[in-house]
Amino acid sequence: MLRPLGLCLLLACAVSLTSSAVILENGFPILWQQTAAQLTDLPNQDGVLNPDPWHYLHRMSLYRLIIAATDPFMGTMGTNATDSPIWGLPLQLGWELTSGRLVDPTAATTCGMQTGDTMCISTQSWWGCVNYFVSVLPFLSAAQQGFMGEGTQVQMQVPVGVEDYCTTYTDCATRFPDPMAKWDAFFQGLKAAADSPQSDLEKKDSILGLFWAAQQSSMYASAACNARQSHYSAPEVSFANSWMNSAEYIAAAHFQSNIQNSVQFMTPLPSRVLKEGDEPPNIADLSQEENHTLSIFSWMRNINSLLGGSLVRMWRGAMCSVATREKGRALLEQVLLNPGFASTTFLSIIAGMTTGC
Repeated sequence: MLRPLGLCLLLACAVSLTSSAVILENGFPILWQQTAAQLTDLPNQDGVLNPDPWHYLHRMSLYRLIIAATDPFMGTMGTNATDSPIWGLPLQLGWELTSGRLVDPTAATTCGMQTGDTMCISTQSWWGCVNYFVSVLPFLSAAQQGFMGEGTQVQMQVPVGVEDYCTTYTDCATRFPDPMAKWDAFFQGLKAAADSPQSDLEKKDSILGLFWAAQQSSMYASAACNARQSHYSAPEVSFANSWMNSAEYIAAAHFQSNIQNSVQFMTPLPSRVLKEGDEPPNIADLSQEENHTLSIFSWMRNINSLLGGSLVRMWRGAMCSVATREKGRALLEQVLLNPGFASTTFLSIIAGMTTGC
């Protein structure tokens, strides 16, 4: 377990053979089969789990262990083993790896580079930093809530000289109380749903609501990573901020981020870090779909900024029921994946949906 066999070759091929984002390997997140399948596969020091979240396989292992521990409580999500909404998170981490977004953006080290340790996640990577909040924090919460076994203790490894990342449940709960409380609520809600008199549809919507509330709170807390954006080009920073903004719509609609749905939305993401001079929809070495996604993300963020944030507020207001959230998910699919869908139609439909609330 956790052995980087043939990783350089895999990643080099992924970059060279396609311009589309690499999301899956044999139907699962990148290098999934090389991650820890059980807690005993992770480092242990004096009875305390001691994973290294700055090693890609270790961080991906956190997701694998969370999914395995919570799957018995995910029956309302569907009959497939890949229906848990948590799958979207490891898929996202895999895309960050293959697109070069976990590499040291300062070039001061070879962390993440083909000439260095390809499994290294740089502490200076903005993307790696933001992902820390949606990987380490939920794992620590899951362990605290008993999903990893009664009394399991966890202490994350941290590189020498790095001090701005929390490493234990207590540490993270002190420094980032809101996201930790919301991850706790999510894991507690999973257990409570088993005895709830609600219908399966209501349970599913409730669980997704708790999941996205926790994920969004983690994203807000990741503002602690913002200084790292100075290492990137203006187009990459613009995309990163637009990507964060897009999550507002997906979260409010209670998107079921299972493997099938997540792959559909992640495949059009840019397959490389953007550089100065990249101007969508005319980036020559990116696909039409990638250019479209970049353009739509930018448009949604710019419109929301021009409207003083009211577009996001209108969308949240429109997502007021199970029925409107279902319509919202269908609308997002159209605006993000259908290049022929008029953006003005998006605005008019939102306005119409808010009247029904």
